[in-house]
Amino acid sequence: MTIIDGKATAAAIKAEIKQEVERIVTAGGKRPHLAAILVGHDGGSETYVSNKVRACEECGFRSTLLRFEDDITEAELLAEVQKLNDDASVDGFIVQLPLPKHIDEQKVIEAIDYRKDVDGFHPINVGRMAIGLPAFISATPKGILELLRRYDVKTSGSKCVILGRSNIVGKPMAQLMMQKGGGDATVTVCHSRSKTLKEECLQADIIIAAIGQPAFLKGDMVKPGVVVIDVGTTRVPDASRKSGFRLQGDVDFEGVAPLASKITPVPGGVGPMTICMLMQNTLAAAKHDYYD
Repeated sequence: MTIIDGKATAAAIKAEIKQEVERIVTAGGKRPHLAAILVGHDGGSETYVSNKVRACEECGFRSTLLRFEDDITEAELLAEVQKLNDDASVDGFIVQLPLPKHIDEQKVIEAIDYRKDVDGFHPINVGRMAIGLPAFISATPKGILELLRRYDVKTSGSKCVILGRSNIVGKPMAQLMMQKGGGDATVTVCHSRSKTLKEECLQADIIIAAIGQPAFLKGDMVKPGVVVIDVGTTRVPDASRKSGFRLQGDVDFEGVAPLASKITPVPGGVGPMTICMLMQNTLAAAKHDYYD
């Protein structure tokens, strides 16, 4: 059984990105600039955004963090998005989710200039990705594909089961894994209404668990030799930790790992790759790889 080390893989990719950035700057080009909007003081969002800022430093990017209280109005937030759309110095930006309940997240996502949408959430990027055109791809699915590639996981012709159908992970992951010239896999998406979920998992060569339920995937649900990618990051109480909690994936690691040929841990698996792929998207935005 091989542990798929997302932390080490992300570090290697960030070093590659930094080398390219320095070549661009040395040649007289512009240093990539990523901006982030953070609304409120959600603990998970604070940690995630601080990790993004640190990753920008590691990659040689400029970064800007715009903070707003959670009582900001939807109109005020949309105005801030427009400012970043119009700011030629900013190559890409994100609006950290979730947003307060009085703000329509989809309206905010659609207000972002798709050419700066390095999260890959705008309908134009989602649509272009779905039909195989160049586009910013949602960072978590993109990171999973990169992990599979770098760990020589055979996807072509494989049966891939995806647990979860979210717009951020499940749906784009299914598109990428089935895409001709991409994953080239036979894909099944299972969710809360699936009646044969266990049976589907037992047939899978690759399982990508993004269902949001801690330790959902058990050892009796997988076949020997399966490759397991755990996207889950639920905080569960743990009195032995200084923080009072630990991160639990969607996979029962102790039960599944002995059967798996390759598996990602939580933490240290998919998480570091998500931020790393955001850096890749920002570099692509700065280079105008997809859009003029």
